[in-house]
Amino acid sequence: MIPSLSSSNTFRLLALIPLAAASVSAQQIVRGPYLQQGTPNSVVVRWRTDVPTDTAVKFGQNPAALDREAKTKWKTTEHVMMLEGLTPSTKYHYAIGNAEKTLLADANTRFVTSPPPGTRQPIRTWVLGDAGTASAKGNEGLQAKVRDAYYKYSSNRHTDLWLMLGDNAYSTGTDAEHQIAVFDMYRDMLKKSVLWPTLGNHDAGSAASVTQSGVYYDIFTLPTQGQAGGLMSGTESYYSFDFGNIHYVCLNSQDADRSPNGAMLTWLKNDLASTKQDWIIAFFHHPPYTKGSHDSNTEKQLVEMRMNALPIMEAGGVDLCLTGHSHSYERSFLIDGHYGTQDTLTAKMKINAGDGRLDGKGAYKKATLGTGVHEGAVYIVAGSSGKITGESDKNKARGFLDHPAMLVSLYRLGSMVLDVDGNRLDATFLSEEGERLDYFTMIKGGDMKRATPSSARVPAAKTR
Repeated sequence: MIPSLSSSNTFRLLALIPLAAASVSAQQIVRGPYLQQGTPNSVVVRWRTDVPTDTAVKFGQNPAALDREAKTKWKTTEHVMMLEGLTPSTKYHYAIGNAEKTLLADANTRFVTSPPPGTRQPIRTWVLGDAGTASAKGNEGLQAKVRDAYYKYSSNRHTDLWLMLGDNAYSTGTDAEHQIAVFDMYRDMLKKSVLWPTLGNHDAGSAASVTQSGVYYDIFTLPTQGQAGGLMSGTESYYSFDFGNIHYVCLNSQDADRSPNGAMLTWLKNDLASTKQDWIIAFFHHPPYTKGSHDSNTEKQLVEMRMNALPIMEAGGVDLCLTGHSHSYERSFLIDGHYGTQDTLTAKMKINAGDGRLDGKGAYKKATLGTGVHEGAVYIVAGSSGKITGESDKNKARGFLDHPAMLVSLYRLGSMVLDVDGNRLDATFLSEEGERLDYFTMIKGGDMKRATPSSARVPAAKTR
């Protein structure tokens, strides 16, 4: 946990305990900057230096005249500055450094503040699952290819926010592994778009949620008091936030209490009951449905999330659930009420057994624009942003990608792109080659805002 201090009427500083004094002659940025905990009126800017220095961020709407500044005098290598008093939906440019000099300001040191809660406007979310393979031999190029395919795809469109679905850094989530797999790999995106992560089993190798300690909790600044919308959770282990008319819920499926009446799922029930947003998107690491490199029929964390969390999520109106863990891509029908093993799935549980495509059998439609009880959700496994473990890997356990809840199942590298505009959501699975391998549309509360025919190509393999 990071203490907060007031430095003026408009800025609040968050800073880690300063390290021992050292010469600042060699001062260099060795991590970041990266953006955290964005709200309509604030954002956290973090970076690391090689030696302790004081902290300063200059910022403003004109990159040639950064007319505002937040700073502190004490010295640290871990710089964590919250900028407040910002205007919603506004682009800001910033420069980081210290009282002595500016250390970095470039074309990517900029951000756009979140819109006011409830605002209906186009929102793009980038989603990466099990991406952190850069420290594992032979996988560096795979992670970079997935990244570069998205950068090209979205080159003319700002990424409003991005999610990491766990296993962000292999193999045990050390600080050095995060440096290579996260901070070096996504250097430009981290500067300009707020990252919201969840904890995976590999990240937990160097972190403990019960004590809020370890690398994951040291390097990320996540809301504990409802600072970014949603109900306060009191922990960085699980949290929620709003962006426009979307409510995002991050759960900890790794080492939090997953019992129905435990702290996390009690909070989840209350958080979902309190939101007024049009859309609810949940994300966590362990998938409730998968037959990829993991099996949701038998594995404890997967079974418990399905049995205990899904009834609360579906009663609370969750529209989309994003997970990783299996190193494959799997996408369900619009379903509701399936909490047992795969053999207990019935036709009645498929609220819509179509493909959700405008150029196919039609979009998935939900009657309520807002929280609709048991109107169905789509469940996605997107755990192939750094590697594939499956049919071509002779030395790994492999699944058959045949879970009956899934419409599409693929052993392909890629990431997810979510575009929400008013009452319409468009989801795309983008391969490392830039192919749109899967896509669907969801409409809530009546007719869609507008229809755009898709020319996406969908592979026949493993598509029911």
